[in-house]
Amino acid sequence: MRAFRAAVEAHDMDAVEALLAEDVVFTSPVVFKPYRGRAVTAAILRAVERVFENFRYERAIGDPDGRDHALVFTARVGDRELGGCDFLHLDEDGRIDELTVMVRPLSGAQALQAAMAAQFDRVTEEAREDRTPSAG
Repeated sequence: MRAFRAAVEAHDMDAVEALLAEDVVFTSPVVFKPYRGRAVTAAILRAVERVFENFRYERAIGDPDGRDHALVFTARVGDRELGGCDFLHLDEDGRIDELTVMVRPLSGAQALQAAMAAQFDRVTEEAREDRTPSAG
């Protein structure tokens, strides 16, 4: 999905949030239970943006006009290099209703888990704030 990729690459987290469906389901690479809802997903993505260093998308996989997309990325967390993929599914309105992230290797996933755990209080606080993009 070009709009999501462009927003992430521009570090425009408000634009990223605007692309999320209200009932989006986010599946983390380091937590078993999925997160549900725009507010918590946006807060998690803001934290990821703070934690990842040298993040870049390498390529997109899928039909540009379809509803399923995969964006392959590389990043660093602390001293760990990692590779991963964002799997996106769009609803009928073109908003992201499913976002699944996978990362490798295990040492990179562990570094990501530790870094995100340090962000947990801020994520919880941001998820409670009303950051919903206004319509108009």
